[in-house]
Amino acid sequence: MSIERLEVGQRMSRIVKHNGTIYLCGQVAADANADIKEQTRTTLEKIEKLLAQAGSDKNHMLSVTIYVRDMKDFAAMNEVWDAWVPEGVAPARACVEARMARPELLVEMSVVAAEINS
Repeated sequence: MSIERLEVGQRMSRIVKHNGTIYLCGQVAADANADIKEQTRTTLEKIEKLLAQAGSDKNHMLSVTIYVRDMKDFAAMNEVWDAWVPEGVAPARACVEARMARPELLVEMSVVAAEINS
């Protein structure tokens, strides 16, 4: 049972793989000044790229934790999320209101997925 870390930094790895399971660090929007829909959209794009890099895809997500700065954005975030997640393969999910690392961030997502060929 080995642990593989990708894009390793001093504070965290962007991807950790262990025993056929992929863990992504929290992902945030490409443009923190955008509205909640655009921040959600670009966060999901980043997640797709990281999952592909790790040997997975959004069809193999097991669990996603979503942090939103304000629950008033919950419906708008879900609108983008619902259009992105393929029907029939939605992961287990939690969504909580949270204080973000930077005040302009509106959403952050942490993903656990299965490797495609495990």
